[in-house]
Amino acid sequence: MRVALAQIDTTAGDVAGNRERILEAWKQARRAGASLVVLPELAVVGYPPRDLLLREGVVRAALEATEELARATADGPPLVVGTLARNPAPSGPALLNAAALLRGGRIEACYAKRLLPTYDVFDERRYFAPGERAVRVEIDGRRVGLLVCEDLWSGDRPQGRRLYDADPPGDLARLGVDLLVAISASPYHGGKDEQRRALFAGEARRVGVPLVAVNLVGGNDDVLFDGRSRLWDARGRELARLKAFEEDLQVLDLETALAGPPLAAEALAPAVELRRALVMGLRGYARKTGFRSALVGLSGGVDSAVTACLAAEALGPENVLGVGLPSRYTAAMSREDGRELTRRLGTRWLEIPIEGPFTAFLDVLAPAFAGTAVDVTEENLQARIRGALLMALSNKHGHLLLATGNKSEVSVGYCTLYGDTNGGLAVLSDVWKTSVYELARLYEAEGTLPTRSITRPPSAELRADQKDSDSLPPYPVLDRILALRIEQGLSLHEIVGRGEDRPTVERVLRLVERNEYKRRQLAPGLKVTPVSFGVGWRMPIARPYDLSGEA
Repeated sequence: MRVALAQIDTTAGDVAGNRERILEAWKQARRAGASLVVLPELAVVGYPPRDLLLREGVVRAALEATEELARATADGPPLVVGTLARNPAPSGPALLNAAALLRGGRIEACYAKRLLPTYDVFDERRYFAPGERAVRVEIDGRRVGLLVCEDLWSGDRPQGRRLYDADPPGDLARLGVDLLVAISASPYHGGKDEQRRALFAGEARRVGVPLVAVNLVGGNDDVLFDGRSRLWDARGRELARLKAFEEDLQVLDLETALAGPPLAAEALAPAVELRRALVMGLRGYARKTGFRSALVGLSGGVDSAVTACLAAEALGPENVLGVGLPSRYTAAMSREDGRELTRRLGTRWLEIPIEGPFTAFLDVLAPAFAGTAVDVTEENLQARIRGALLMALSNKHGHLLLATGNKSEVSVGYCTLYGDTNGGLAVLSDVWKTSVYELARLYEAEGTLPTRSITRPPSAELRADQKDSDSLPPYPVLDRILALRIEQGLSLHEIVGRGEDRPTVERVLRLVERNEYKRRQLAPGLKVTPVSFGVGWRMPIARPYDLSGEA
């Protein structure tokens, strides 16, 4: 049996484009002699489709496309592909998240995903009814059991306890199968692949059956998929692995593969993996939203420099414009480093001083501000002038404006609404400041990012001699506290128990609690941590900020 694992990059709602991508992968697999072709979860409609599934036209197009694929693949190997199906039950959600077996010009079998996640970025019970039965098919004399993504996670404990009573892999093993085929759209975050690999290997070992798992690759909005489709044998040994963060197709002779040696673990340094994820996500977001070029406001600091490096890598340096927007507080070295970065990257450069607009704003507001002291209001004016100018350039020339704020700043509100938060995509909004520095060092080692952008003390440069450390704890301390709060949900008492200074923790947590209204208005970002702001973080804005209950 020769199984083709085809991890492709689909677009939510682009049913016609996805259908052609699926068909092209099938043709490539047929030319390579495959006897079964496997593609990812919901490949026909794209994942995550979200409320597109509430549009009957999209649903009907997906159902028709599945029928078309069945007819188009009638003269070759059968195809297992993720698609939609109608729920035949008289009540409950109208749709099923299905793995369809297409063979002989028709939909021969259809398995409905049984475990529907509703945590983190998932909200599948909003759209789908759970399947109720195992499905086994015969292909090339082998009994093949079908699974869809979360069905393999029945033993996981994302919140410290099992979420499901059902055991889809165990049910298939009891039914009697020779091979498990799982189609998946398993989102990426740092550390996720190791978790996924260990879990899937454990499931293959537990049920004593080889497992093929084909995962989606690419990005749709904030959710990224890293591919890395795999084959495990019945002992849980990893025998084949597709590329990370790239479309890929491999045809595996099962008899040969299952008799072969296990693969060594994939060795990607965390910063390298993060870089590849962000580049893939930025490239996909721009392509799928129709942008060919990007715009970055360059301050000379590390965040905007890393954003520009990622943009140049994702879109090509000729398609990136760096803009310097100096004010009376901008240091000469900031202007120098912005120009030097663009020279090294080969991107375009434009400088627009903001002193004139800033003075005009101060003059207009002088009567209303009479008798008040200069404070953060005047600082924010500068950021908002810059945001307005960058948006004007974006509107006029059709560039995708990239916001440059990192997760550490976004967490505590160290950003200006309608200023540096402006943009169509916030590339670093799920990247801790300490991780931004790790990315910067990668680019510095390649000679593209000036060393001074890394070594100089970070500053917003909105007042004389300003430094981030005037308002925030050192970033290593800040990031430790934030990760414990946001990613692990620890209380004030628990964080202090980890050895952190209580007054510092209290100050940081109050900033986190008070700035939900800002985060709600930010540009979409790229999810690369276990808990990102956005769809996976659903905190109310109107709530108490008192931390006394966590003492």
